[in-house]
Amino acid sequence: MRRQAKKPKMNQIPIGILLIAGLLALGLYIAGVNEKMVFYLVTGVCFGFILQRSRFCFTAAFRDPNLTKSTSLTRAVLIAFAVGTVGFTAIKYGAAEGALDMAGVNSLSIATAIGAFLFGIGMVIAGGCASGTLMRVGEGFTMQLLALFFFIVGSVIADSHKAFWTTNFHDQGVKVFLPNVLNMGYLWAAVLQLVVIAVLYFLAESFENKNIGGDK
Repeated sequence: MRRQAKKPKMNQIPIGILLIAGLLALGLYIAGVNEKMVFYLVTGVCFGFILQRSRFCFTAAFRDPNLTKSTSLTRAVLIAFAVGTVGFTAIKYGAAEGALDMAGVNSLSIATAIGAFLFGIGMVIAGGCASGTLMRVGEGFTMQLLALFFFIVGSVIADSHKAFWTTNFHDQGVKVFLPNVLNMGYLWAAVLQLVVIAVLYFLAESFENKNIGGDK
């Protein structure tokens, strides 16, 4: 029985060149409209490239430990949280000049829990969260194109009702700002959060080593 010849892979280099040329043209155009938009374009392209090449997905970080017992993405998310903790603490401290400023701190309410639950169901059915969906769209998955379309539709619908949710739920919630808890300040709040992240990282690594032996 003859083997079927494999179809030659499509050369993607010309497509890449066209995309780069298109991005350069777009950058030149928006530079004349708003110079800040060029910065947003460059950072967006860079983050998109990193996201696609790293296959980073928040859904997989919570799903994989249950399905495959792998915690590699879980640990990657924890590392991102640790880096973000240091960075945002520095930004917040510098902007507030050391004062325990509540600006930019969102409140917690029952809407937060309900929204998280519904979003969790949706991202499992769709096969990815926002980052995972964009990553798979970049890889050519048609299902994620459909998920992205309805992601946009849902966001537009939600934004049209934003005033209602803000007034009746968001504004009625409770704000929790760790530096304010027990008056621990920025430094000890950051240390406490980093310790918690380190413990979770250790537990995630131990879980993988126990179930699949870790990296060999």
